[in-house]
Amino acid sequence: MHVAGEAAEKQGDDVLRVHFTAQDLARTRVAEGADPLWETVLSLHALRESRTEPALAAWRQHAVRHGPGPLRTLLPLVPRHGYFPDFLTPFAGLDGVEPGLEAVMSTPRQRLRSELVLLSGHRALPGWARGIADGEPAALRHLARSLRTYHHRAVAPSWPRIAERVGADRALRRHALAQAGAEAMLRTFGPVMRWRPPVLEVGYPVERDLFLEGRGLVFVPSYFCREVPVALVDEALPPVLVYPAKERESAHAEGPRPRGYGGEALREVPALLGGRVGTRIAAGLRSGG
Repeated sequence: MHVAGEAAEKQGDDVLRVHFTAQDLARTRVAEGADPLWETVLSLHALRESRTEPALAAWRQHAVRHGPGPLRTLLPLVPRHGYFPDFLTPFAGLDGVEPGLEAVMSTPRQRLRSELVLLSGHRALPGWARGIADGEPAALRHLARSLRTYHHRAVAPSWPRIAERVGADRALRRHALAQAGAEAMLRTFGPVMRWRPPVLEVGYPVERDLFLEGRGLVFVPSYFCREVPVALVDEALPPVLVYPAKERESAHAEGPRPRGYGGEALREVPALLGGRVGTRIAAGLRSGG
């Protein structure tokens, strides 16, 4: 289950248990850097958070001001908390924005439909989502264009800060890996993760077991992931665990402190949806009609 933002604060004592074998430990690694599509999607949670971190203040105002067109498409697919479709964050995104978007547009229709049916069980979807579920090329091109535009306008301007934090976190994990091996690296992720061989226990909003079965695990440090790590729902996909990149001790002092802290800008977000999010397409999707 995908979670981020304020939903993380509501987690109980549930745990995601990631089961490793010796082969998994040998194949476990930290991503080369931030994944642009994960950052793009998770930033949509951060956009709607109410927490007042100065480092995100100017960014929120900028994102709402420059991204209203893409937000009309993206916000219905990425709820404020809870599940969002795996196809929005493909493994190919680790190679960059464009490879990731190519993967989004190449998602098999069966996956598109099943993941949107799952999403529609949590919230109403607008009628145009049916085109994505049906794999219509025009609908998928529009989705990719929205992701690209929002990324370039709202996320890319902050990429130096994102890369700095993610790079520092990655260096920490890689140092432990090189010096003492995968198990030593797994112990660096506390307190939200606990290594109890051969299982990594991760604070999570639901009870879940993930068996890696020799595939290894890719840890993806993220700027916009907050509090709770995020995993894909479909266990047949390459296993990744996106986690909050460790902040520098001085991070609280970063960023401008404009008056209003973005609260005024955030009031525009519901209006961007045009009040048309109430069209439920679940029945049609399930019937295939």
